[in-house]
Amino acid sequence: MQFYQNYFSKIKINFWLISSLLISSLICVPILIILSSFFTELSGYYKLLTETYLYTYVINTVILFIGVILFSFVFGVGIAYLVSFYIFPGSKFITWAIILSFAVPGYIYAYSLTAFFEYFGNLYSLLTFLFGEADYNKYMPRVDSMFGSILSISFSLFVYVYLITRVCFIYQSQNQIDAGRNMGFSKYQIFSKILIPAARPGIIAGLSLVAMETISDFGTVSFFNVQTLTTAIYDSWIFYDDLNTAYQLSFFLILFVFIFFSIEKFSRSRSQYNIPNKGYKTVEKTTLKGKQAFIASFFCFFIFFLSFVFPVSQMLFWVLKFPASFNLNEILTLSFNTSFLVIITTSILIFLSFLTNYGMRVTDSKLLSTVTNFSISGYAIPGIILSVTILTFASLLSNFFGNSFFKIIIIGTVFGMITAYCIRFYALAINGIKSGYEKLNKSIDDVSYLMGYTKFGTFIKVHVPFLKQNLVIIGMMVSIDILKELPITFILRPYNFDTFATKAYVFASQDMLEYAASPSLFLILFSSIFILFSRKFILKGF
Repeated sequence: MQFYQNYFSKIKINFWLISSLLISSLICVPILIILSSFFTELSGYYKLLTETYLYTYVINTVILFIGVILFSFVFGVGIAYLVSFYIFPGSKFITWAIILSFAVPGYIYAYSLTAFFEYFGNLYSLLTFLFGEADYNKYMPRVDSMFGSILSISFSLFVYVYLITRVCFIYQSQNQIDAGRNMGFSKYQIFSKILIPAARPGIIAGLSLVAMETISDFGTVSFFNVQTLTTAIYDSWIFYDDLNTAYQLSFFLILFVFIFFSIEKFSRSRSQYNIPNKGYKTVEKTTLKGKQAFIASFFCFFIFFLSFVFPVSQMLFWVLKFPASFNLNEILTLSFNTSFLVIITTSILIFLSFLTNYGMRVTDSKLLSTVTNFSISGYAIPGIILSVTILTFASLLSNFFGNSFFKIIIIGTVFGMITAYCIRFYALAINGIKSGYEKLNKSIDDVSYLMGYTKFGTFIKVHVPFLKQNLVIIGMMVSIDILKELPITFILRPYNFDTFATKAYVFASQDMLEYAASPSLFLILFSSIFILFSRKFILKGF
């Protein structure tokens, strides 16, 4: 009897190992295809690029990368610092309201900037209304091209830095701050020599997400006609039909992030980040008054206005000014398409991430852990190249088996879109569940088994309730990312199938910004609903 129990126990473990390993291995396929491109012969177009515009693409990408990182750092860390350590008018509101900025995609912010600052645009109309007719165009700033791209992407992504840095600041010990004051440190010295070094791992984690989103951005840079490696990838595939060059250029994007992390890791190789377990004292907030309170409130509300109120007001203004652009039937169709993709993909990702994490938990397989960690690097792959890779893989499978089955189910189908979404956002789901499981001691599982629960019962009665907060946050982040995702949806969608993102982009690319307002406004509305619904879970402990 003992022999059969051991035998079936091994079968169960093998099931978890094989199923989890299969999922992570499939996620790795696009990454392996990209890496394999460097073992093939360089094309004529690639050689032409190296002799002509490749240098420009790389320089523009570096400038965009550095600009967004700097702005995201200032906005995210600055607001996180103020609301974590000080009380000022509106501080409680800003603590959660600033997260709404995450609901506005960079390309929609780009539409708002262009319409407001263009010649005879909304700023011109506003000045004419207030002060009468005059030649205001020559005084208006030109917010376009590179600077416009940096602003648009920064205002869309700095919330990543804010959220993670906020958590680090919350768990900062008051003892260290008091020690700095006793040493005669000013507020600036406490901030720069104590708080920032202690929060550095969290800041880098937030900036890493910003970095990967920035280098893979397509909608914003293409709208402003900024030539980056992402647009070069698109041109290689669409205009020159050169997939191998597109793969090789995509590898450079991943290399950007790798170099960024390597430099940062080397710079802190001898640093240690320890918070004492004994004598820990929570942070005591200081109430600001007078000029300091005004500056803190102004900074936070100014960023909130620019990042959220401004683009929403712009979209709402267009909808009201051009009511003919609002088509109720079209909005209902877009709502159904978008909601369907969000619900199905989020459910699948949560299921897959649970299966893989539970497999790692019960098997302790180093192979599974290694493959899973490698698979999450797919988050750095641009949506354009990921779509192309999936199309290529479907063609390879169809040719190998001698039929077009895989082409039929992948190319131009909802299934193909969902597959790409799962690969793109697998890292978010995996890491979200993993961070929760790391706090759940395995001894709890043993106690549950002794109480008569099966593994499935333990999962339902113990794991799911414990990981409820993680599930809500993962669902929110994945849902918003799907809502905002443009290249994957645009390339893999079925004929005559649109979402809010693709519809807005099509109108904007045809210079019909007023018609892009309705889908853009509803995209922001849907994203804001997800954020507000999960607000108490995001800010738990804040």
